[in-house]
Amino acid sequence: MTPAARCAPRGRTLTGLLPFMKGFRRRLVLALLVGIADQASGIAAGVTAVWLVGLAATGHSARAVGLGVVLLGALVVARAAAAWAEMWMVHDIAYRILAALRVRVYEALERLAPAYLLGRRTGDLASTVMADVELTEEFFAHTVISFLVAVVVPFGALAVLAVLHPLFLVAVLPFLAAVATVPVWLAARSGAQGRELRARLGEVNADVVDGVQGLRELVAFGRQAAWLERIGRGGAALYRAQLAHGRRSGAEHSAADTLVTLGMATVLVTGSLLVTDHRLPATTLPVAVVLAVYCFAPLNDILSTARNFGAVRAAAERVFTVLDAPPTVTDLTSRPPPAPVDPHVRFRHVSFGYGTGGPDVLHDVSFDVAAGETVALVGHSGAGKSTCTHLLMRFWDARLGSVSVGGHDVRAFPQAALRELVTLVPQEVYLFNTSVAENIRIGRPRATRAQVAAAARRAIADDFVRELPHGYDTVIGERGAQLSGGQRQRIAIARAFLRDAPVLVMDEAVSNLDAENTALLQAAMKRLQSGRTTLLIAHRLSTIRSADRIVVLARGRVVESGTHHHLLAQGGVYARLVASQHDGVVGLPRRPGEPPHGHGTSTPT
Repeated sequence: MTPAARCAPRGRTLTGLLPFMKGFRRRLVLALLVGIADQASGIAAGVTAVWLVGLAATGHSARAVGLGVVLLGALVVARAAAAWAEMWMVHDIAYRILAALRVRVYEALERLAPAYLLGRRTGDLASTVMADVELTEEFFAHTVISFLVAVVVPFGALAVLAVLHPLFLVAVLPFLAAVATVPVWLAARSGAQGRELRARLGEVNADVVDGVQGLRELVAFGRQAAWLERIGRGGAALYRAQLAHGRRSGAEHSAADTLVTLGMATVLVTGSLLVTDHRLPATTLPVAVVLAVYCFAPLNDILSTARNFGAVRAAAERVFTVLDAPPTVTDLTSRPPPAPVDPHVRFRHVSFGYGTGGPDVLHDVSFDVAAGETVALVGHSGAGKSTCTHLLMRFWDARLGSVSVGGHDVRAFPQAALRELVTLVPQEVYLFNTSVAENIRIGRPRATRAQVAAAARRAIADDFVRELPHGYDTVIGERGAQLSGGQRQRIAIARAFLRDAPVLVMDEAVSNLDAENTALLQAAMKRLQSGRTTLLIAHRLSTIRSADRIVVLARGRVVESGTHHHLLAQGGVYARLVASQHDGVVGLPRRPGEPPHGHGTSTPT
């Protein structure tokens, strides 16, 4: 078993799915009644068929046999209608629940992001959102109603068998009880195999998604064969897990079939002995056999589903791992502070570390960004610059100290209200596989086309957008594949302009722009920044110099603060960063011998 499968937290499983059915009580009761009618009509049809054989064998009139044939036909039609209705009802309920469950899982991921996504693979999460949720359909459509029918119908058949002769009850009950316990025999192995199976499937899905998303790099470096070999190894491990699952399922199937066959044989032998001793009419024996078949039939249906319970249980565990995960931050209030909120950002003695028990990446950090002021955060990679923006956006909460906007701690705002005040333009831009206009309109969903175009003009994006095949209606592909890196960043900046928030955070937003476009964008930003608070994370000297003030971070601490000329005159850390710049880029590499900062390579700082 993989470490992931062994260490996955086990909380709610199949029983945790039951509350999702609460809103469908009437439909479930109706489906149960139809399911019982399906089995009851099947029993009646079987009994009628063997009764007709008895009538024919004993020389009854053609009229009596004809009436029996009409009754049998009606029962067959009734069973077919009931079977169709039951399947339609239970699947209608199941697919409605699955649709709601997918939304719940995605909402949970939204609530947990971005902290929960660190260290987790996109393909594995996608497998949980889609494949694991889809597998729970077996529980909703093929387990709950089938289980209830399997409880009700055999009791009815057993009652009739007891009326025919009590010995039939004695013959059937031990085997019926034994068949019911078959899933328990290998339950622990079933659960372990199910978790292994879902974990392996998630890993294969993640490798495939990684390979597709990174195909350009694989081709460029000639690593296609190596990645294909990796996917092959994952597929082989998945095959072994599937094979083990299949062997165990086959053993359960064989055991159940053997017990059912022995039970039927026992009923047949018992009935034959009773007929021989003249304690049972010969015409009653076929009826007893049919009733015995229907004692086992609903149970067999449940057992067919139960053989896959390990995988279904594991899928439910993976879904509930997401649904039950505690969010990194939670709203402490439902009402924001009264407007207007002064866009004054303040960090006061902030300390913070990623993860529980990990080292702090910020140590007693304090600085201010006054309303209308532009402050640049500067420092080597890993100094804590991006972490400051994440705390301002409240992706995480400070361990010590406070971050405030307009004198109000960011925790005094509902998260949605805080993000109306603060707009982030990240270094790594994500564009969706939709039109340019829709990608920009994420900043303000109800914006008009004219407002979208105005935002694009401010971001120096309007000219290249109009040159696209369909202008603002051009679908730009997954992750904006049809655009250059600089064009993607300008679309992201246009989103921020459209958002028109009083606080603007730009995390290396101009890193992929050429010098001419950078200058144009900075001029546009200067016009936009009037009356706004802007926090820049920058390495380009031209961007840094445009700031009103510079805050220098080193090893998660504020070591200097002042204007560009003032800090140069001091001859300290900032002056050394500028002196070591390459191609106008300040502070990207660490100094020789400087240890890594932060919590790990996957932790943004």
